[in-house]
Amino acid sequence: MSEFIWPVRVYYEDTDSGGVVYHSNYLNFMERARTEWLRTMHLEQDEIVNEYGILFVVHSLSIDYLKPALFNEALLVKTRVQKLSRASIVFEQFIIRKDDEENEQILTKGMVKVVSLGVEQNRPVPLPKPVYEQFSKSDQS
Repeated sequence: MSEFIWPVRVYYEDTDSGGVVYHSNYLNFMERARTEWLRTMHLEQDEIVNEYGILFVVHSLSIDYLKPALFNEALLVKTRVQKLSRASIVFEQFIIRKDDEENEQILTKGMVKVVSLGVEQNRPVPLPKPVYEQFSKSDQS
């Protein structure tokens, strides 16, 4: 799977007083898409902690806000692996609006580096082999 697409709806609670999505909520949409992608690969985060003793922790991110998302819009969050290493994954994510003619407008784009953190070690550790193999199928680097 080279790209994962997750639909989101903008709720009133996601917006500021002008009906525009508040800046930090775009990150929430991206987080949900990454979590749902894991689920489609049968990788639940709580089970990963229990079975392998690792957490996925955001190490760094960059985000570009290109156009505003508005209250009640149906959006898509597109996610793909930009780079995969033994202990980290860099995700490239886009929040997109489709218009009536199926044209896509990129509203927000982001790069999110997630690190495999050992619960006991409290430091980065290699991804477990089954997890690494799942993501290597998606790696586009």
